[in-house]
Amino acid sequence: AITAGTPLLFATLGEIYTERVGNTNLGVEGMMIMGAVVGFSTGFLTQNAALALAGAVLAGSAGALIYAVITITLRANQIVTGLALTIFGTGFASFVGKPYVGKAAPEAIKNFFRVIEIPLLSDIPFIGEILFRHDVFVYLGYIVTFWTLIYFYKTRWGLNLRSIGESAASADASGINIEKYKYIHTIIGGALAGLGGAYLSLVTIPVWQEGVTGGRGWIAVALVIFASWKPIKAMFGALLFGGLDIIGFRLQGMGIHVSQYLI
Repeated sequence: AITAGTPLLFATLGEIYTERVGNTNLGVEGMMIMGAVVGFSTGFLTQNAALALAGAVLAGSAGALIYAVITITLRANQIVTGLALTIFGTGFASFVGKPYVGKAAPEAIKNFFRVIEIPLLSDIPFIGEILFRHDVFVYLGYIVTFWTLIYFYKTRWGLNLRSIGESAASADASGINIEKYKYIHTIIGGALAGLGGAYLSLVTIPVWQEGVTGGRGWIAVALVIFASWKPIKAMFGALLFGGLDIIGFRLQGMGIHVSQYLI
């Protein structure tokens, strides 16, 4: 559940940043798959995990920047722009990823994202095995979640961010640079969505294939509402939906097939 929920967590947190500042970006799926293909292609060519992650972040940020320019500066419709971004991202991934279809991520990348046991914490019965025996990407998800919680509720910037989302007119009257906040946090949201996509192409399924995100961007958009725009709830929601996503494969691995009970 944690492994399957990690890409959802990054994408959901990214959309929370975007929506908290008053934007609704339905292009999460597009930014995720852009991050997935750029992260994979960069990792395949350089065999460097750090560069692969940087590529995914830049790709997701670029998608979010396109959205920001169109909706914030040009004031176009947010819903239509988000849908267009998803279509653009899907086409972009199909074009860029075509030479890599069926190719596996290099061993150097796989080794970097191997399972790492946290000393002492991983030895805790039951909890340790579930939470502290994962790859660095999962631990990064923990860090981003708690950092987001602190940022939203314990910093002045977080207060300004939430003020803009609640009432942009009131925030503007108090002297907050609304356009600056919208740009920064929309791009942060895209960067996190790109990381979520990279987790799928580099860790979960380290072989490039078309449609690797499988609609998870849309699930992330729904999870934002499910989590009431709160980071901790987003983490639990991502784990829940990740568990639901993977449970079918686990049951098959145990030799249990639902179809045999439906006949």
